[in-house]
Amino acid sequence: MDYILASASPRRKELLSQIIQKFEVVPAKSDEKVNISLFPEQMACALAEHKCDEVFALNPYKTVIGCDTVVVFEDKVLGKPKDRDDAFKTLKMLSGKTHFVITGVCVQNPFKKLIDFDKTEVKFNILSDEFIRQYVDSGSPLDKAGSYGIQDGGIVQEYFGSYTNVVGLPVTLTKKLIDGVRIDQ
Repeated sequence: MDYILASASPRRKELLSQIIQKFEVVPAKSDEKVNISLFPEQMACALAEHKCDEVFALNPYKTVIGCDTVVVFEDKVLGKPKDRDDAFKTLKMLSGKTHFVITGVCVQNPFKKLIDFDKTEVKFNILSDEFIRQYVDSGSPLDKAGSYGIQDGGIVQEYFGSYTNVVGLPVTLTKKLIDGVRIDQ
């Protein structure tokens, strides 16, 4: 069975290559429509399913992997920053505090569709305004939910749960879902 990752994220591509040797990258193109009445876990799964469905509709004989990551702080869902100022404000707000990272994963082939999520608790270091400015100026936070990457040094003090979930693709969960849709078992 041929595999497709429905994401343009280089981090997700790198993580998926740990469990699947050969796959295509076909990013979903439609706008993400968020139902704000959903719980964050449901929202992440719905967004992942939407991406997966869009790419699967064009590739109905392949196995498609869609995912979406949301950051939740004080019951508020934080997506990717709108701009540099938004990234600065988000990082300032998360400084020294704890939040959750939830990634929904949807795996679909012609025979089956499975959806689940992973959730990791993350605590930030206390970040100075100067550190935040330099980090925002690097451009790294501008394409990431919550305005940061756990792999970028100096930001995260500790985490409880899956590291790869915070990067954007929970490897253990994704492998479980891929194995769950396989018909050659």
